[in-house]
Amino acid sequence: MTSGAGGGGRRWFGGGRAESQRAEAQAAKDAAAAAFYELDTAQRGLRISIETITAVDGSPPARRAVEEFTALGHRIDEVSHAYITAVDSYDLDRDGLDSSVAARARTELTRARDELVRVQGELERFEQRLTPLLDKAETQLARLAPAVERARAALLGASNALDTARAAGLRAEDLAARLAALGPELTLLNQGAGRHGVQETLHRADRVVRDAEVIRVEAERLPEQAAETDRRLVSLRTRAQALAHRAASVEPVLSELRRRFSAACWQDLQPVPARAAENVRRAEEKLAEAARARAEQRWADATALLATVRALLNATDEDVSAAGERLRRLDAVAKDPQQEVERTRFAIRDAQRFAMAGRHTPDPRHARPLDDAVARLDRALAGLEGRHPDYWHFLTETEAVRATAARVVDQIREERSSSQ
Repeated sequence: MTSGAGGGGRRWFGGGRAESQRAEAQAAKDAAAAAFYELDTAQRGLRISIETITAVDGSPPARRAVEEFTALGHRIDEVSHAYITAVDSYDLDRDGLDSSVAARARTELTRARDELVRVQGELERFEQRLTPLLDKAETQLARLAPAVERARAALLGASNALDTARAAGLRAEDLAARLAALGPELTLLNQGAGRHGVQETLHRADRVVRDAEVIRVEAERLPEQAAETDRRLVSLRTRAQALAHRAASVEPVLSELRRRFSAACWQDLQPVPARAAENVRRAEEKLAEAARARAEQRWADATALLATVRALLNATDEDVSAAGERLRRLDAVAKDPQQEVERTRFAIRDAQRFAMAGRHTPDPRHARPLDDAVARLDRALAGLEGRHPDYWHFLTETEAVRATAARVVDQIREERSSSQ
């Protein structure tokens, strides 16, 4: 019994030790499995962070981060392989597992766990260093979705504005072509930043918004532009008719000038009737072209043609007005030249008083041109003597004298202002 009891006791003791070693090995296996799972989870999460950074950032720090992550991946593969090898080498559930085998299993599994934990520590430190790059990348990505959405909304707005213009009978073919050209850009935006990069996608979205907004604004302005073009056509046509009538009155004015004044007073006006008629004729031709451009909805052409018409009519208006104004001024000066003389002398005296303000003697730079102006006025007045005075020369001379007086005053003002 004693022997049997002893033997039974030794078998119990041996089984208990083996079971204890098995339990410790199993605990080491469970701990290694937990470490392996944690490391794998951390690596997966960090890979997403690296992909986020590389999608946005191509800078040297970002490239170095990718290289370091790749090196860490190799070390993770090594310790993971060691862990899997240790797990596959021992069947801890086998009946009759020897305690020495269980002890070796525990040792190897503990070593595998320690390596897994050590590499995870490296991974965590790398993740901390990665934080600034990741924050920057996430900020960029946060802009991405709103930017793409703004681009889609801008395209929709342009399309709706174009539909409204067409409903009003405006073809807007140029705008439609420009909007259609943005279609491929929308396709690229829809393909996403993963394919084209975040920066390029953001730039593309901004371009689409800008171009679509221009199309929308132009489409919304089309009805107003059409109405404004119609108004200008009517207005300029009416003005051309009025100027054609006024141009016909230039010849009687010239006859009056020729009858009453010397040739020097009206010779420069001789081409006015022919030039006015030619300008009116050309304006009417351009108006007809502008009307055709309007009917064909070539708005830029219509606008340019109407600008040409306005310039022609303005020139005609000036020519026709100049003839009537010449007769009026010559009538006035022929009746009373002294009024023009007094007006001019007043301008000279006013400039002389201004030049002497605060001085005992005039500055020669100011006195000389004013003295010359007085002499010039006297010569102009003397030129009116005789049977056929050149009143127009007299008027141009008095204008020139007044201009000289005004220049002297301006010069004195500038000098006094700069000396203060």
